[in-house]
Amino acid sequence: MLLASNHAMKNAEKLKESMRLGRVYRRQELGGLTTAVDRDLKTLVESGDIRKLGYGLYYRPKKNVLGDAPPGRKELVRAFLKTDDFLITSYNHFTNLGLGLTQVYNDTIVYNHKRAGEFRLGGRRFQFRLVPAYPKKLSKEYLLVDLMNHLRELPDDISAVRRNLKYQINEFDHSKVSEYVRRYGRPAARRALSEAYA
Repeated sequence: MLLASNHAMKNAEKLKESMRLGRVYRRQELGGLTTAVDRDLKTLVESGDIRKLGYGLYYRPKKNVLGDAPPGRKELVRAFLKTDDFLITSYNHFTNLGLGLTQVYNDTIVYNHKRAGEFRLGGRRFQFRLVPAYPKKLSKEYLLVDLMNHLRELPDDISAVRRNLKYQINEFDHSKVSEYVRRYGRPAARRALSEAYA
């Protein structure tokens, strides 16, 4: 019995060593690394070497001065969606555009092509939204177009935001705004930006 227990511990240890520190894995990814993936994961979770995050996700934590470092948002989303094709954003970015928005939002938004809905991953709340297209990274010009796409959903004073935009439109790169509004803008965003440039 002790021999079997030692063998199981060795297998679990081997699985742990195959998992990179700071990386989130799906259970299916780990299946080829051990003959008893569920037993070995259970052993590693019980020993505290691996953390179970839900939705079949497991994390081998990196250590920092405070203990286990939580997984990064990008790493969580990559494992959950099984792809690198997504864009992480937040309505909080809109306040940095200097157009008079003041609200604070709790959700992280993930634009992607695979999942829609609200999910808690690693103790954080994510809003997954299916959208036809998005850039590879955020820029203030893209955020401006995205703000105009969602302006009616926000509790701020819409007319004040539009007024402020009229005065500050030259702080944004016109050619980039034009490109992003053509590629990602909804009709309301096109109208609002066309009026701001008029």
